[in-house]
Order: sequence, then structure tokens, then C-alpha cells
Amino acid sequence: MPKQQGRRTLQDLASAAGLSLAATSYALRGLRGSPATIQRVRELADDLGYTVDPIARALASGRTGWIGVSGSLRDLWQQDLSVLLTRALRREGRFATIADADADPALERRIVEQFAAQRVDGALVSPVDPTADYWRLLDPSVAVVSIGDALVARPGSSSVLFDNGYGVRTAFAHLAELGHRRVGLLAPALPSTPGRPAQLLAPSIAEQLGIELVAIAAPAATTDAVEVVSALLAGPGRPTGVFCLSDSLAFAVYRAARDAGLTIPGDLSVVGYDDHQLAVLVQPGLTTMAWDEDAIVAAAVEKLHSPGGAPLFRPELVVRGSTSPPR
Repeated sequence: MPKQQGRRTLQDLASAAGLSLAATSYALRGLRGSPATIQRVRELADDLGYTVDPIARALASGRTGWIGVSGSLRDLWQQDLSVLLTRALRREGRFATIADADADPALERRIVEQFAAQRVDGALVSPVDPTADYWRLLDPSVAVVSIGDALVARPGSSSVLFDNGYGVRTAFAHLAELGHRRVGLLAPALPSTPGRPAQLLAPSIAEQLGIELVAIAAPAATTDAVEVVSALLAGPGRPTGVFCLSDSLAFAVYRAARDAGLTIPGDLSVVGYDDHQLAVLVQPGLTTMAWDEDAIVAAAVEKLHSPGGAPLFRPELVVRGSTSPPR
């Protein structure tokens, strides 16, 4: 049967199949009916060009099947995390609508507003501003899971938390044990972005370890951060080590160090925070904090079904060639 033009309705499909509306709907979803009936209905749907109207389905069932996913996607690790979340949702028969907050709270607010307008069933978010009131714009019936930091202004939201205190202390302790006393801290942030927990914890931890900290905010994208890092490395007072709160920023340090004629780790030690897949490909390999991405994704998707509680993930230090004692 050739495909016809125009949106076909469920009634059109039911008439072609000789079934009731309910039986046709169940067969399309594979919930009821013999295997032969399910196959026949789906083949007819393809022939007719029938597709489910998500708005009609939402009105009928109160569910759209879509999950909003947001993060700062110029950060390489968050790109990978978004892909893993999408695949995990697909295995459950759900689909992701992905949005890039670009480390900007104003843009993140617009994304939340868009998720609300699209009536997503849930949201998996790596928040730019976990303290913002705009998270309340999502209806209380929408399952929201924050990854990394809790949404303190939206009671009832689930969280998959990162043990940033442990991660920051471990990274600084590694540099301190090697003998570094003046260390730069690069945080992925804009002037309008509030300090994230890892960034806020860093000064006190550095002080406890006897480290003089030089903290600088930089754009999340590697290429955009190079100029900021170059300024940090210029002059005789530059740090002997740099701790980056994302591997994307660590790769910017590699580029800026090369441009400045500095060697890693001879002139400058570098520590990252994600163990991105590129960390083993740069030369020398990047010393970084590794997170169990698969477990984080599984926990986040599970929280869409089972809210409450907040599993805490602790990173592991992976030592490669980018750190050594200072000259």
C-alpha cells in the first residue's frame, strides 16, 4: 500500500487494520495482541506514514515520553555524559531532548522554560546554577534529577552527587606531595556564573595543605580558555602547577604551555578532573580525577523512576605523565 500525504490519524490506522482504536494503540506499542497482529499494525503504520502526535499522546496519557537533558556541552566530559544518558534512555524506550546551557545561568533558565513548555516527563540536568529559583518552573510532577550538585531551591528533586571535597583535596594533595606550593585553579565559569561547590571548597583546602592558590575563571570550551590560561602562565610569578576543574580546561593548559615554550611536566604540572577519553591521547598523558560514568548514568536514570536519596560518587586519582616535582 503506497504512503499517503498528510498526517494520518490513529482512526485511519485502526480502519485499515480492521481493529478498534484501543487494540490498534496497544498493538503499536507492542503491549497486546499476537506477534502477527503487532507486526501487521506496525507495517500498516509505515505504509500509511502514520506517526504518533506527541501532543495528542500527552493530552491522552499525561506523558510525552521525552526527557530533557541539559548541561554545558562545550565541556568535553559533559558532551560524553549527555550521549551516555541519551543511550540509557533509549534502552528504556524514552527519548532525550538535549539543550546546551553553555555555562550561562540566563540560558539555563530559558532551557528550563522550554522544558516546561514541551511538557517533558522528566529532566536530567548538570546544573550551571544549582541554587537558582528557576528550577521551580518545572511542575512538581516532573521528575528532575540533578547530576553533580543538588538543586537546593527545588525541594523534591533527586540528585546524583559528586564528592567534590574528596576530589579537590586529593588533587591538591598530589601536587603538594610533589612539592608544589603555588598552584593555579581553573574553574569553568562566566562572570555571571555562581561559584560551584568544587570551586568554593578549593581555597580552604589549598590553605590547609600549605598551597598558595591562584584561582581564575575560564570559558568551558578548550579553545576559548587558551587566552585566559596564557595570561596565567605569563610572567615570573606563574604557578608551578595547575589544577583544572575539567579536562577541557586542562587541554587548554597544554596548548597555552606549548605556545609559551613551557614543558609539561618539567616547567608546569597539570591535573584535570574528568578522565575524559582524550586524557590518554595527549602527550604526556593527563593526570586527572576519574569518575565512574556508567554508574553515574545508571543512577541518574534510575532516579527518574525512584526519587529520593542521593547516591554520592567519589572520584579516583589517575596519575599519568603530566605531574612531577617542580624544578
